[in-house]
Amino acid sequence: MIDGPYFVLTMLGVLGTGLVAGVFCAFSTFVMRGLASLPPARGVATMNAINVAALKPPFMIVFVGSAVLCSVLAVITFVVLPAEGSVELLLGSALYLFGTFGLTILANVPRNEALLKLDPGTAEAAAYWPAYVREWTMWNHVRGVASAAAMVSYVLALT
Repeated sequence: MIDGPYFVLTMLGVLGTGLVAGVFCAFSTFVMRGLASLPPARGVATMNAINVAALKPPFMIVFVGSAVLCSVLAVITFVVLPAEGSVELLLGSALYLFGTFGLTILANVPRNEALLKLDPGTAEAAAYWPAYVREWTMWNHVRGVASAAAMVSYVLALT
């Protein structure tokens, strides 16, 4: 069984990936639906405000901190190669690093940046808004599932 500092790091991995999964679940299940029901100008303006707020320390500490923690867990697992939990720890790290963190950089952030460049009241913003909601939400589903799967993988490593 995993114990000592390695146990604490793994538990922090469970917590971090679980918190991020919860945020993404909220966005996929009701936040984006609520924003999509607004007139495009209000939806665009609100989503832009959310995206700016997301870059502040409260969320970024959890989101980026979890990526750092997953990296540390992966490196330690490769170095120590514990008899139990190695596969689960490496899988959890890969799921979060590639499926959550990497996908955010490759899929969600570019859409956020494109939306931020638009004046919410313009016809261009109104035309882009439905595609943005559909595509952003689809990728959010994927990264939410990846983060939840990373959490489950870390929990399995502890059992």
